[in-house]
Amino acid sequence: MSPRRSVEATAGTHAAIVARGVAVASVEGLSGLTIGRLAADLGMSKSGLLGHFGTKESLQLEVVDAAAAVFTREVADRAARTAPGLPRLRALCVAWLSYLERGVFPGGCFFIAAATEFDDRDGPVRDALAGLTELWHRDLRIHAQQAIAAGELPAGTDPEQLVFDLSGVMLAAHHALRLRRDPHAATRAHRALDRLLVREDRD
Repeated sequence: MSPRRSVEATAGTHAAIVARGVAVASVEGLSGLTIGRLAADLGMSKSGLLGHFGTKESLQLEVVDAAAAVFTREVADRAARTAPGLPRLRALCVAWLSYLERGVFPGGCFFIAAATEFDDRDGPVRDALAGLTELWHRDLRIHAQQAIAAGELPAGTDPEQLVFDLSGVMLAAHHALRLRRDPHAATRAHRALDRLLVREDRD
């Protein structure tokens, strides 16, 4: 095998490990992401798999990054062509809800599950999850602020509160979809979004 093909094969194996790690972690949690489990799933030796990451924590962090790339593709990128402000904010929320409805990850929203698992722990994995969540909320706040400045939302709207409320809708929708298996969950969530994202009427 040529050096170039060897590098490509290694990169392909690495990507396959991470992809499998995302699928397993979305169902069993990042703590359930063990070298032994992944090695068995992929038909590899533990030492061979560990050689790609060094530590379980490094594997977990790469899995979090890979999950973030999926979220970006399935949510943020789907709204990227809409106008900034209220149209973009609404499109982001619709894409966010669609991502929950479609079950992009086998175990539901990777980040809701991971946040519940790591919210009371310290360390790099929690920091990574918290940082990604804050970046997402920042993007939502930016479009909320633009919508307020453009007169698309009432002047007294608090962007921090609005993002808090939107996040609450998504958490409730996820709970209803995954745990309660409520067939009306998506409809109720869309109604809640409509109430929160009401365009300001102008004379």
